[in-house]
Amino acid sequence: MDMLVNTRHFGEIDLDENKIIYFENGILGFEEYKKYTLLFDQEDEERPDISWLQSLDEVTLAIPVVSPFLVKPDFNPVVEDELLRSLGELSEDNIVVLVSVTVPADIESISANLKAPFIINSDSRKGAQIIIDNPEYEVKYNFYNQLAAHKAAKEGK
Repeated sequence: MDMLVNTRHFGEIDLDENKIIYFENGILGFEEYKKYTLLFDQEDEERPDISWLQSLDEVTLAIPVVSPFLVKPDFNPVVEDELLRSLGELSEDNIVVLVSVTVPADIESISANLKAPFIINSDSRKGAQIIIDNPEYEVKYNFYNQLAAHKAAKEGK
């Protein structure tokens, strides 16, 4: 079944209910909002591979997210199973890991929050934001160089 949803960046969209991701505990700072969807921004060449975690409860809440493996290819934090139990059975095929991105006016200062990734089970469509207890993963991890290298590789330069 489809529903019409207002969004901050994409206006009103027709959303398939199968695309709703339920965060039982909300996300940091927005614990009261539980329903989200992922929207992809294909228009913006400056910021490849960034998608938006859009709240369905609060139109203005849209968080830019990216795969942590694009930012830090060896991203592999240890996570307590207990924290992910509510998501259902996770496997390589259904786990989606995303981290929020801060895109300042100066693109060279772009950073990702590797400390608090979003873990989503694409089968159960349940998500959780977890805090990684490891100083190696920073809240503001600058990845402009990786982004530039990735873009150059994509363009075959």
